[in-house]
Amino acid sequence: MTKPRVLIAEELSPATVEALGPDFEIVECDGADRASLLPAIADVDAILVRSATQVDAEAIAAAKQLKVIARAGVGLDNVDIKAATQAGVMVVNAPTSNIVSAAELAVALLLASARHVVPASTALANGEWQRSKYTGVEVTDKVVGVVGLGRIGVLVAQRLSAFGVKLIAYDPYVQPARAAQLGVRMVSLDDLLAESDFITVHLPKTAETIGLIGDAELRKVKPTVHIINAARGGIVDEKALYDAIVDGRVAGAGLDVYAKEPCTDSPLFSLEKVVATPHLGASTDEAQEKAGIAVARSVRLALSGELVPDAVNVQGGQLDEVIKPMLPLAEQIGSLACGLADSAVSRVTVEALGEIAEHDVRVLELSALKGVFQMLVHDPVSFVNAPVLAEQRGVEVSLTTDRTSEDHRSLLRVTLTQTDGSTVSVAGTVTGAKDVAKVVEVDTFDVDVPVSNHMAFFRYHDRPGVVGIVGRSLGEADVNIGGMQVSRDDSGHALIVLTVDSAIPADRLESIVAEIGAHSGKAVNLR
Repeated sequence: MTKPRVLIAEELSPATVEALGPDFEIVECDGADRASLLPAIADVDAILVRSATQVDAEAIAAAKQLKVIARAGVGLDNVDIKAATQAGVMVVNAPTSNIVSAAELAVALLLASARHVVPASTALANGEWQRSKYTGVEVTDKVVGVVGLGRIGVLVAQRLSAFGVKLIAYDPYVQPARAAQLGVRMVSLDDLLAESDFITVHLPKTAETIGLIGDAELRKVKPTVHIINAARGGIVDEKALYDAIVDGRVAGAGLDVYAKEPCTDSPLFSLEKVVATPHLGASTDEAQEKAGIAVARSVRLALSGELVPDAVNVQGGQLDEVIKPMLPLAEQIGSLACGLADSAVSRVTVEALGEIAEHDVRVLELSALKGVFQMLVHDPVSFVNAPVLAEQRGVEVSLTTDRTSEDHRSLLRVTLTQTDGSTVSVAGTVTGAKDVAKVVEVDTFDVDVPVSNHMAFFRYHDRPGVVGIVGRSLGEADVNIGGMQVSRDDSGHALIVLTVDSAIPADRLESIVAEIGAHSGKAVNLR
């Protein structure tokens, strides 16, 4: 069996390759060199990059079998997520790999700014001993304003609390009770600007946060304030900050990020009161290793056909342990329902019933949709592009939950509405210690049949001898029956559900339908 090919386009830690393991063929190229990248990406299943490689629409179009783009880091500025999604390519990163490194750098910049570490060091290197010139301030008992109390903001707050500071924060998405547990008082941005002796920024870069701290905001701060930005460039307006420092309205700044990078000519670099580093937030051996290992694990999951819940272009929510056994079932019954449909599908309805309804089941909707479209299109269908395919074809998708399930602890039902208004429905569950997937309902018929790669369904008017005819005919075609069940309703109609070891030839299927006078006969092959 051919091993999946993984392209490493930039230098990554040895631990990354080790985390991938021996199940993959590793190829390498210089991702920053387009002439090297484009031919190298053409026949690989995954690509691992950092920040120098531009995985844009052109590169994605050149990748004929690409399934995963993995960025060993936090940002995704160098990946065209829209083009990847359209192509059904999963995009993953390592959002938590550098949070400790970034938090520690923010604290380092804050302390360096408070004590004039950089200009004092530079002066000493130049043969100058100037103790009085570089008198700083203590952090203890000062008010530290944290702008953005996410994962990194929390780590910064926790570390600074050891210095005996008073912590306040601005973050419209954090509840005051949660902040109070951390010893942080939530305030408005205006109050934070007015009260803080140190302001440290930990927000993502969005349309709403660009220029959040600009000229107007910097006129509300204490003249003794120090401003730290180790998050994203542009959140603090650099020109406004320069003017405020020159005018004496801001005492100092510590910067690791800039509006345009690489940046080597900012006027801020000329000021002694500014400590500046070249975007070193993630530049630790530990962060690089964590990032590489994290995305390697995501690549392994993705290339084995499993969902990566934190993929940036997969809207499935977190994958709860209770939900995991239902994930392949959702895809299977989605495919079975589609295989039983007689006309085009206009709507897909997914119902999660019973105990699973207590959890986040959005991923089951996604998996069911993947199963449906695998039966409808010739192109590869993934967790990524299944919603795109539905949107392109005008197929409505809905998910409902109900904690009540009469006959099963957990039940998943997929109902397809066809363009003529008729519906077809298949429901399933998992049972036993081995989580065996079973079909338990086909439209109005109750059944109990393990899911198989090859299944057949015959609807007919119940009468003696039909089962024998089906068995004989399949035997003549050398198709072995793994299991069979007959379900009947009150109107005299019956449904035979078969699991077989191989696909039933089309002409044999037609022959059986004619011989038993079936209302319908469908063979569904899941693989």
